Amino acid sequence: MNPVKTGLLGLGTVGGGTVNVLTRNAQEIARRAGRGIVVTHASARDLEKPRICDIGNIRLTTDPMEVVNDPDIAIVVELIGGDTLAFDLVMQAIANGKHVVTANKALIAKNGNEIFAAAQRQGVMVAFEAAVAGGIPIIKAIREGLAGNRIEWLAGIINGTGNFILTEMRDKGRDFADVLKEAQQLGYAEADPTFDVEGIDAAHKLTILAAIAFGIPLQFDKVYTEGISAITGGDVSYAEQLGYRIKHLGIARQTERGVELRVHPTLIPERRLIANVDGVMNAVLVQADAVGPTLYYGAGAGADPTASAVVADLVDVVRALTSDPENRVPHLAFQPDALADLPILPMEQVETACYLRMRAADRPGVLAEVTRILGDQGISIEAMLQKEPPTEEEGATIIMLTQKVVEKNMNRAIEQIQSLDPILSNVTRIRMESLG
Repeated sequence: MNPVKTGLLGLGTVGGGTVNVLTRNAQEIARRAGRGIVVTHASARDLEKPRICDIGNIRLTTDPMEVVNDPDIAIVVELIGGDTLAFDLVMQAIANGKHVVTANKALIAKNGNEIFAAAQRQGVMVAFEAAVAGGIPIIKAIREGLAGNRIEWLAGIINGTGNFILTEMRDKGRDFADVLKEAQQLGYAEADPTFDVEGIDAAHKLTILAAIAFGIPLQFDKVYTEGISAITGGDVSYAEQLGYRIKHLGIARQTERGVELRVHPTLIPERRLIANVDGVMNAVLVQADAVGPTLYYGAGAGADPTASAVVADLVDVVRALTSDPENRVPHLAFQPDALADLPILPMEQVETACYLRMRAADRPGVLAEVTRILGDQGISIEAMLQKEPPTEEEGATIIMLTQKVVEKNMNRAIEQIQSLDPILSNVTRIRMESLG
């Protein structure tokens, strides 16, 4: 059989890695797919730029639409990022009857419902394993490997930049701004790190994971998102003293009232495996009713790890080229007409335990007043630390761990505590999850 001709949109780190993996493992890939897979056409913004791959016989162009409209191309691989031009290119590829592979989490999270509907009408596949957690095959694991289970919840470290920062803060006692600067120098963080450190990147990925876990439409605009820029070295140290580690988690949970979708810094018991995932590595913990907890760990970014996922999708598409579209694995795991319109819970209705940190004047009765306010909101204290102040003006640092509480009650309590005269700072709140 002739090889399947593939076109690449974008020939940067992941595009170059994809060419390298396809070339290096060509024989193994052909044995698995039943046919060879070759890149014959690719687009890049700068044709003279040095590449990490051997261009060989690949025809290059600066016009990505030229690749999309190439009649010889059967599969288009979109690696340019963003959700504007990429959306137009993917929709045109689908209209042309071409299958699509993408590593673009923003595109899928924000436009996936429309893209999958178009692909369904055209009888083509859109594969997106590389859009979440780089080389970890988490999409396939949830969509296929756990197909016999009811997914109860999942929690993931799905942004390597944030995990690197929190790991350095913990291991070396460095502050957030210092580690962020190093992350930028190492290429882990962009010049504008907002997407990484404020949780937007993780929210894109969580949107996708929740859709395939619970059989719901993609709903990025309903994800609660909170970043890690306010986490201090003191918070990291206090958490350690209490037996916890701080991780920037994406959490999706199906409850009787609806689905929780949230990204925020989270205290996790240090004994949990996921609490010990360090540096730029990613991990996703999935709790399912039949199999119980399963943990998926690996490189969340990089040329070869992400290319591994892209090529796996290419193999899946090639295997399915001659199959009946009605018998293919559904894009979002559940049959398109069986997606459930479950409500997404607003954050104020979510119930979590909390870590609270505040500075208070070191005088009698302050702690009693704080605990009274918490008690009035039905909030029980699990543990507490009090650090004596270096100077009387700075006040004592009080750290409390609470039992589970509905978010709106905690918001009300924090507002009342901050209004007390002896409280010398805003109250820092970090949510806690046992993940048991």
